[in-house]
Amino acid sequence: MFLHNLKYEFLNNIRQKDVIFWVMCFPIILGTFFYIGFGKLYEKEEIFSEIHIAVTFVKEDDIFSSVIGKMEAADESPFEFRYADTDEAEEMLEKGDVSGIITVDDEISLTVMSSGMEQSVIKSFLDQYKSQKQIISDISANDPSKYTEAINALYAEIDAIENNSLTDGNMNYYDTYFMNLITMAALFGMVTGVFSATNNQGNLSAIGARKCLSPNNRFITMTSSLTAAFITQLCSVIIATTFVLFVLKIDMGGNIPMIYLSGAIGAFAGISIGFFIGSAGRMSVAVKDAIATSISMFCCFLSGLMVGNMKPLIEEKCPVINRINPAALISDLFYCLTIYDNYARYLEKAVTLLIISAIFITGGFLLTRRKTYENL
Repeated sequence: MFLHNLKYEFLNNIRQKDVIFWVMCFPIILGTFFYIGFGKLYEKEEIFSEIHIAVTFVKEDDIFSSVIGKMEAADESPFEFRYADTDEAEEMLEKGDVSGIITVDDEISLTVMSSGMEQSVIKSFLDQYKSQKQIISDISANDPSKYTEAINALYAEIDAIENNSLTDGNMNYYDTYFMNLITMAALFGMVTGVFSATNNQGNLSAIGARKCLSPNNRFITMTSSLTAAFITQLCSVIIATTFVLFVLKIDMGGNIPMIYLSGAIGAFAGISIGFFIGSAGRMSVAVKDAIATSISMFCCFLSGLMVGNMKPLIEEKCPVINRINPAALISDLFYCLTIYDNYARYLEKAVTLLIISAIFITGGFLLTRRKTYENL
């Protein structure tokens, strides 16, 4: 009986075109716009890369030539030097091919078109070089045998940029939007949960009236309906997660099974909350759908779907919200898999979500069992 009911409940769910659009199609559409809008911003704005510099020699400078030669020979140099005459260098600067021009004459000067991080790094390099140049000149004049040693020491001081990662995980700030996108897909299960609950209420749907009049065990009927809703929502989350991972190629860590498990836990939480909303009160289906949609979107807003720094701001001002907000907890599951190398934090978030789900499901069953009808 359970499998028979499950089959037809699932078929009934996937025939609801509005539900299918919101839980399956909308996350993909929104994810595509996210990717178009800022999919490559991190690589362009956040990741430090080689700084391109044009070098023009009006007058030879052996010491400066030796230093930049050492830097060019290094495996990881912060600069890429392009040698050109004055006209070529100015043309490259105007086109944006280089961040600045170093002109080597009686004095070494820097020409830039704008101020920014790259220009500041170049200026720091030149300031440090100038402060050390006199020492090299004195050594060269007094003890030429130590010239090479002095050049190496100067290079070691100047080449002080070193990449140190705080974690082996993905530090792309913008990818949190895609994690929240999957979270939204999971929490849209509230709508599916409402649909499942109202379809078991005789005063809200014709199907619910027939179920109330049938001799079937009501607990089995409700359980099969809830299971079908979860399977429907799980399909939605799997589609959204697959789209983000393999079509948009967003880095969410290498543990793919755990990523899908996190989506399943989120879908279960969404269904549970929606089932409780659908079971509470005698409001119309449209009103309950509106409540479920509003709650899911508000939770996603608090977790950072619309404003990326919202969750850190809440963590600073009122951290308890992040501890009970299902959207924040679901997105934290993905974040933990991406950043941390152990599952301690992940288990904490997962257990909290499962407890929340159990509370709402239990409340939904209790509310539904107490409902009686004078006539149908």
